[in-house]
Amino acid sequence: MANDAGKVVGIDLGTTYSAIATLDERGQPITLPNREGEMLTPSAVLIDGDTAVVGQAALDVALERPQDVATLIKRRMGYASYGRPVAGRDFRPETLSALILRKLVQDAEHRVGPIRQAVITVPAYFDDTRRKATKDAGRIAGLDVLDILDEPTAAALAYSYRPPEGGAAAASERPLSEAPQTVLVYDLGGGTFDVTVVRLSQQRFQTLAIEGDVRLGGKDWDDRIVDHVAAAFRQEYGEDPRSDPQSLALLQAAAERAKRTLSKLTQTRITCAHAGKVLSVPLTRAEFEAMTRDLLTRTRLTVTQVLRQARLRWEQIDRILLVGGSTHMPMTGQMLRELSGKNPDNSLAVSEVVARGAAIHGGIVTARSPAPKVPFDADVQDALRQIVEINVISHSLGIEVRHHNERINDILIVKNTQLPAAASRVYRTSVENQPRVRVKVLQGEAHQADACINIGECWIDDLPPNLPKGSPIQVRCSCGSDGLIDVMALDMTSGRMARVEIHRSSGLSEDDLARERAWVASLTIS
Repeated sequence: MANDAGKVVGIDLGTTYSAIATLDERGQPITLPNREGEMLTPSAVLIDGDTAVVGQAALDVALERPQDVATLIKRRMGYASYGRPVAGRDFRPETLSALILRKLVQDAEHRVGPIRQAVITVPAYFDDTRRKATKDAGRIAGLDVLDILDEPTAAALAYSYRPPEGGAAAASERPLSEAPQTVLVYDLGGGTFDVTVVRLSQQRFQTLAIEGDVRLGGKDWDDRIVDHVAAAFRQEYGEDPRSDPQSLALLQAAAERAKRTLSKLTQTRITCAHAGKVLSVPLTRAEFEAMTRDLLTRTRLTVTQVLRQARLRWEQIDRILLVGGSTHMPMTGQMLRELSGKNPDNSLAVSEVVARGAAIHGGIVTARSPAPKVPFDADVQDALRQIVEINVISHSLGIEVRHHNERINDILIVKNTQLPAAASRVYRTSVENQPRVRVKVLQGEAHQADACINIGECWIDDLPPNLPKGSPIQVRCSCGSDGLIDVMALDMTSGRMARVEIHRSSGLSEDDLARERAWVASLTIS
């Protein structure tokens, strides 16, 4: 029988919408609706005194009080602040994200009981700083974060996983054949874009290559409509509705509605109100596609690039899986059909599939633990334990070194290396009697250090006296299956080791986390 130890959930913490899922006793992934009965919760947060309102109600208030509502928080992950005050206060994006997580978990607990552990998904192209920020958001929300999982990997899991016989999904929900397949996952969400090539079968999936753009998503398509309507308004009245926060919020909401309408109909109208004036602007699907063609081309180039990195041709791709709400736009499927000659597959709910895959991964992690306490049957636990997951690193990992007068990125672990991965290299001190050595860790493909992402640094202090110039220092970098990075440095003369955790250039300390967790716990969240 199942062991009633509480639920493990998978959470898709999205830029515009978020979702939460779990496995039932039969091992079937199910999306858990919020208190309002919706499967998706808008990733919007209203701060109102000692209350935080998350979801559609926050979006509604944003039309009147945009200064009190935070949206598009995911695009700020990895930064030191949200970028503007919310309700007159500066916030970390981790804290605002934690409020979304608390809302999702709180609502889910009304249906499935206590929740303590979660797998949270991130875009495959998130770097270490953003991944750590996402994990910190989970901790602030009071969750034990089992893992940080790439969104395309989660989607591939949801498509390929089958519960044991007797708990299997209906045939309509089992879109992949039992034969191994090579799949391209095209994931266009509200604020980020990933494309991943995965080789998968019922009990094994292996990521081959990852590409993406953390600054490209459905919001960019919305913004083109906003700019189009604002230009028409300026031409008619000589005023720009984007200059007023409330007028802009109303226009942004109308633009998103228009985008959704154009996914079903060939034309619509957008109404813009500003400074006592109103203008209704017509827009056809053809016009919308023309004004956003460059955005779609960016995704097309990324798809071509990831195939090249995987060293595959289109005839070697068995299926294209669509993930993310923005793939509802007809232009995305049409582009992929023209590019590949294949019909993309959206047979699972594209906005829920990532959360479901994260729930499956949570089941796998739990089933493999030394003393598993799982809320499903033994045959499901055995099936989960047998699944093999192989992921890759999304960015090259290197060390900053000086070469003549130039600071360069000396890559230790190259992009798309299987995880977990580790590599070491011996470097040399630069001057005689050097008292300490700094090891600066970079992520990125560029040769120049300044063009890469500065992850953080560690120091070897108190080197032996009279150390000759050129003394050896061994540096070892490792990247775990969750994409998080550790570094060790060894003075090979004295045997002195730097501590394992790097001093990250951004992020929260344990004291910061405790403070933010206490504040979130003190709020009423609805």
